[in-house]
Amino acid sequence: MPGPRAVAAVLLASLLSPFATACAPSATDPAGGGRPAVTVAASDHLGGAPVYVAEEGDLWSTEGIEAAVTTQPTGRDALNAVLGGQAQFGVVGDLPAVTAALGGRELRIVADLSRFSDWRLLTRTDRQITAFAALKGRKVGVPRGTNVEYALSRMLASAQLTAADVTVVNLAPNQVTSALARGDIDAGVTFPSFYDAARTALGGSYAELPFTGYTARTLLVAGPSASEEGTTSVLRTLLRAQRELGADPAGARRAVLAQSKGALQAAYVDTFQPRYAYGATLSPELLAQLEEEAAWAKAAQNLPGAADRAALLRFLDSGPLTAVDPAAVTVR
Repeated sequence: MPGPRAVAAVLLASLLSPFATACAPSATDPAGGGRPAVTVAASDHLGGAPVYVAEEGDLWSTEGIEAAVTTQPTGRDALNAVLGGQAQFGVVGDLPAVTAALGGRELRIVADLSRFSDWRLLTRTDRQITAFAALKGRKVGVPRGTNVEYALSRMLASAQLTAADVTVVNLAPNQVTSALARGDIDAGVTFPSFYDAARTALGGSYAELPFTGYTARTLLVAGPSASEEGTTSVLRTLLRAQRELGADPAGARRAVLAQSKGALQAAYVDTFQPRYAYGATLSPELLAQLEEEAAWAKAAQNLPGAADRAALLRFLDSGPLTAVDPAAVTVR
């Protein structure tokens, strides 16, 4: 298993590598009557549900923009699409955004779209892991470079442990379940959309430890080709979608399910979408969390870049959100 420095080098290489097929879209779409054209890289997770709602209701056109939305497997992949020039905007997790900031990449965090804290450590009854302290010396599967890796770090910290106290196995989000079923790992942390699959695969051997000590934030980030006008229009659209989500939660769940095109299951959407707190903000709490994560990333993965508040504040662009909802911006 590669050490943290080797993993960090691979992660930074993926963030810094240009995408050979990247091409920047035009600022306007002639076929759309000169409306601003934007490209958005979303991901198959409920934190970005407002994007699904906007797609299902064609709220982009209502707000006067032409949007091309692609769906990526993780927020890290959505971020790479932005950094590679394949999308102007990305719906990403807080940790990938912090990693890119430490790497000196050109991006702007323009909104914190949602918050989620209902995590699970997945394990097997025959491993007898009934508390996080019991992870010491065990093999734990996790998709590195995502919010899930940071969730694991907080679970370990709650028992005064670090990643050095366990063997971290780097797995894709959908591989954690099968690795647990085979007994290749003792425990795993993955995205909530895979919890039911793990419960089904392990049957009577399934066990879990709930954890609420980490609030994952889904961020909207903008790349260098995103204009101020386009950013403001995207935010205005997503705020409209958030209002619809709040006014008709059941309808929003149907929209998310339809737009996921089979990637998300109805039982998962019905159970977990109400557990997300939606509402675009830029708050002192967000900045404080980014600072904590940056300090962790530098220590755990030997990443470069400044992790102090002033350095991270430069990556927050409050102008567009202030233009559409001034009360949502409380960070200074």
